[in-house]
Amino acid sequence: MSAPPKTELSASPDEERSIRAAVRTAPIDGLGPARRIAGREDAEAVVDLLADPAVSAAIYDLPQRINRTTITEWIEAAEQDRQAGRGLLILTGNPGQQVTGYSRITVWPERSSAELAGALRAGAQGSGAGGAGAAHTIGWIFEALGVRLVCLTAATDNVRSIRLIDRMGFRRMGERTAVRPDGSTRTSCYWEMTAEEWRALKARLAGAPDR
Repeated sequence: MSAPPKTELSASPDEERSIRAAVRTAPIDGLGPARRIAGREDAEAVVDLLADPAVSAAIYDLPQRINRTTITEWIEAAEQDRQAGRGLLILTGNPGQQVTGYSRITVWPERSSAELAGALRAGAQGSGAGGAGAAHTIGWIFEALGVRLVCLTAATDNVRSIRLIDRMGFRRMGERTAVRPDGSTRTSCYWEMTAEEWRALKARLAGAPDR
């Protein structure tokens, strides 16, 4: 399951309360069109997304078996996290239509930190949509949730994700052992970025000359 970042930050009580409140009331529309919080009524559409190994195989914190029961439980657990101010499960796709992707944001309010995971349908992978969406979501996490650190992981053989995270400017910090829901482990590459680093990167990009 998701583990806290290697860098140990400490949030004040006021900062922790603010982050929890921000998670509970997060303005999801700021992430783009057709974004919504997952509900149990979405289980079948999410199963349809995740049943494709090209989408789900590289993600360590999904249920071991993908079916309506396990995904309903996964969605319900995510909603409990949201109510506790500790996470969000966000779908892309209008209700009643195909889900084209998801983002799972795990938050540690007491450490002012978060982790982002997610996936797109196989047909959208490699199109550039994933990179643009991930970068936008990272900025949204810093700005809307108010955390000071975001961490990311990727399987050591997930070349596409590794290249994407490197391009976004995250700092490589070695590897870590990710624990799957069934107790098995996976070695993952590991990155971090602070809010200050993100804002400095945004400023540099905004000031870059047209090419």
